[in-house]
Amino acid sequence: MNTLKRNIPNLITLSNLFCGCVSIIYASNNQLEYAALFIFIGIFLDFFDGFFARALNVENEFGIQLDSMADLITSGLAPSFILFKLIDLNSTTEHHALLNSEIPFSLIALTALTIPIFAAIRLSNFNIDKNQKTEFIGLPAPMAAIFIASLPFVDLFTYDVFSLCLISILLSLLMVSKLKLFSIKINFQEKKLTQLNTIRLVMLIAALILFFLFNLAAIPFIVVLYITLSIINNIL
Repeated sequence: MNTLKRNIPNLITLSNLFCGCVSIIYASNNQLEYAALFIFIGIFLDFFDGFFARALNVENEFGIQLDSMADLITSGLAPSFILFKLIDLNSTTEHHALLNSEIPFSLIALTALTIPIFAAIRLSNFNIDKNQKTEFIGLPAPMAAIFIASLPFVDLFTYDVFSLCLISILLSLLMVSKLKLFSIKINFQEKKLTQLNTIRLVMLIAALILFFLFNLAAIPFIVVLYITLSIINNIL
């Protein structure tokens, strides 16, 4: 029983990893909405592995490292496959040429590979930084992943190769930036009307309104709102 209890968080983490792998398979077959769905499920599971580890008092170094490996797949490699496919599918034939010979994908689509590279840097920094408990330094990889996973539901981005490449570069840089981003979890031990809790409340209400109006297409705008409110919180 103790062995089972100790490994419940790890099983959830491995389920997250499984979802990332399935997402990659769907993306490889150009079924991008299904690929996005499995990223959403994986990130949902990613939230609960840490929750159960703390609740069951079984946090350990192995679980932390396993979680980062799962995140690198689900929040790094899997979304990069979606972005790669979006860029490749909307590229012109000129983007496929290299030294007068055609290659089976658009060269410009390789821009999407900045996502897993910078996600690996971000996750490694997070593991050795003990100060990121109540706030984040740089954009969390799962936040970048849900931004990308929502793009198949937003027609505005799926036909503009330049915008997609710019998104890949900006998200990558944000992941390794020194920008301080607040934790979304409301601290009930603080006074309810603190500046940070007020900003969190604004974030929650605005996110619910946007999601109600635009469904999954609202996610990119919610992520932008989160970054904007974090910058405002840093200035005030």
